Amino acid sequence: MPGHTENDITIAAPLDLVWDLTNDIENWPQLFSEYASVEVLSREGDKTTFRLTMHPDDNGTVWSWVSERVVDRQNRTVRARRVETGPFAHMDIHWKYAEIPGGTSMHWTQDFAMKPDAPVDDKGMTELINRNSRIQMELIRDRIEQRDRELRSTAVS
Repeated sequence: MPGHTENDITIAAPLDLVWDLTNDIENWPQLFSEYASVEVLSREGDKTTFRLTMHPDDNGTVWSWVSERVVDRQNRTVRARRVETGPFAHMDIHWKYAEIPGGTSMHWTQDFAMKPDAPVDDKGMTELINRNSRIQMELIRDRIEQRDRELRSTAVS
């Protein structure tokens, strides 16, 4: 059965700041702890094609793949998919943002299926993605909230 994950977090910062920082692909290695590098391959309007490379895993394996990402700022959504799927038969990602009292809600949905010869099955990958999404979302929240405090402090000075 294909994998499906949904994770969300509230970030105590304005939606525009959350949007700008989480969609600045070139800055992802400073925002996410798992990415070693990002290489933008092309931009066409709201679509960006890029290569993501992770830090080595516990076995020393470095995972890398190409993804396409389409942003829709007006509707506060992002759709992405892996072009180079690696161990995935497919991987589709949807990010949704909402302005809420006290900040911004950021919601990530991932729909995927693993290839039969992948090192983990759909259930195992669902568990990995859920665990890692929570870690990354908390890190992103903390970094954006810190940046918001810095900006507010500078504006007051």
